[in-house]
Amino acid sequence: MKSDIYKIKNAVEKIKSGRNTLFLDGRELKLVTSKLKKEEYNIYYPYNDSEKLMLYTGKVPLVRLFKINTVEKVRHQDILGSLFALNIDSSYFGDIVLYEGSFYVYVSNELADFIKDNLTMIGKNKISLEEVPLVLLCNYERAYEKHEVIVSSARIDSVVSSIINSSRAKAIEKIKNKEVIVNYEVMNKNSYVLKQDDVFSIRRYGKYKFIGIIKNTKKNNYVVKYLKYL
Repeated sequence: MKSDIYKIKNAVEKIKSGRNTLFLDGRELKLVTSKLKKEEYNIYYPYNDSEKLMLYTGKVPLVRLFKINTVEKVRHQDILGSLFALNIDSSYFGDIVLYEGSFYVYVSNELADFIKDNLTMIGKNKISLEEVPLVLLCNYERAYEKHEVIVSSARIDSVVSSIINSSRAKAIEKIKNKEVIVNYEVMNKNSYVLKQDDVFSIRRYGKYKFIGIIKNTKKNNYVVKYLKYL
């Protein structure tokens, strides 16, 4: 896509001119760093296990952390959807993390005030953003739910079918409708075989990390393990 090409080119130009990038996901990070020499950049990790990172050359990038205050329970995917509803690019916000029962979101300083002033609803729930020190999550470790399921293969359509508790045909339909993302790219092959540590998401169902095949069953199926992001 042209927007992706521009984003990668823009990130490279920022590093070349001594500035920092905005947030990059794993795919974008790989593309940007492939066009740079290792000595040309440093990597900023908001926390040890962060998925979205920034590249910089001089000063550490200015990043702010907001706690999402809400009375009603909200979900990760709802927060993400509400951020996109502000018509901002995903480069302006980092990971959304759950810590001690509350959600937090990292944002670039460039749009932090705009996000704080305009992100007032998540779904039908009124919320407020409270800025907190970055050090609050310096020792944060991502939380997961562990799952093991029996599938006919480690193909993406088979695993998605099991997760959504529906037919493989329904899973294939979701893939065709661009509702399945694998390693930050829209999946367009229902025959893709998941590999260890592949990160994938299913629209309206959540985000997952594939661990691998644990064992075979007597009926020639497979027990696979995956983690669901919380």
